[in-house]
Amino acid sequence: MSGSGGYAARLSEYKNKGVVGLTERFDSSRVLESKLDRLHKLLVSSKSVVVLTGAGISTSAGIPDFRGPKGIWTLEEKAKAEKERAKRKKGSSSKADAKKQKTPAASDEPGSLVTVDTTDDSSTSPLPSTASATTIATTAATTPPPSDLFQVVPPTPTHMALAKLVQLNHIDYIITQNVDGLHLRSGVPRNKLSILHGDCFTEKCEKCGYEYFRDFDIGGVSFRKTGRTCEQPGCEGALRDTILDWEDELPEEDFGLAEDKCDEADLVLALGTSLRIIPAGQLPLRAKKFVVVNLQNTPYDDKAELVIAAKVDEVMNDLCSRLNVTL
Repeated sequence: MSGSGGYAARLSEYKNKGVVGLTERFDSSRVLESKLDRLHKLLVSSKSVVVLTGAGISTSAGIPDFRGPKGIWTLEEKAKAEKERAKRKKGSSSKADAKKQKTPAASDEPGSLVTVDTTDDSSTSPLPSTASATTIATTAATTPPPSDLFQVVPPTPTHMALAKLVQLNHIDYIITQNVDGLHLRSGVPRNKLSILHGDCFTEKCEKCGYEYFRDFDIGGVSFRKTGRTCEQPGCEGALRDTILDWEDELPEEDFGLAEDKCDEADLVLALGTSLRIIPAGQLPLRAKKFVVVNLQNTPYDDKAELVIAAKVDEVMNDLCSRLNVTL
């Protein structure tokens, strides 16, 4: 297991994950062209633009999402369903065998047929690793095994486009639900970014609050000690992972800034997110207008100024072209 699958495996069991296995939809080329033109006009007419990102902006890097056809939670639910079907089939077979032994005449009765879907939907693109094993000086006992660690992958075209648009002041602020560190790796300044659910590559000093962005997955979940100490002068505080578990509260400073930026925004672009994890999913509702770019529907499509059903990389490349921005 690797990437977001490894991250998901660290989280505690949680039943209320909402709808999974969402069907992907695509706008026709004619409809898409019209929507892309409208998106460009909305952006250039807005004084303050904020972006909220979800797992869908990282899938082109080989990191699976959670609710799509091959999403982590979708495949997890399929596996559970198949296991339950197999269990019921085994139970039916055992009962039939027992009935045959006790009442031979019943052998002429038709048995119950249980169909088990054996299609392999679990394959995902392998993630190339560029992290050296020698970069990890010390690991805590709670660090997951290597198979459960995020591997370093390059930022997607969407990540690079967003970093460039922030640099050129077309975008004021980015809020992410992702834990893959790709916004920071693409060059988005930390003071232009709210990281709501933690970062697999960031560990934070429990004493002075200084953050260390590493080139390897920190491991752990729910602010466990990583085994390293702060290197700031006179500190030496213990470093902890920054990944939230289901019951952990969102980081106060990051979420507070996210709320403030959305309150001030003329436009929020919700990119690659199904907007189904709250409170993050409700942030676009705070802005004057918001646009959804996602292949699956969201609970707030009817409130959006514009909904674009297309791959995020395609949309962002087109937007940069219309803005005369070269990546």
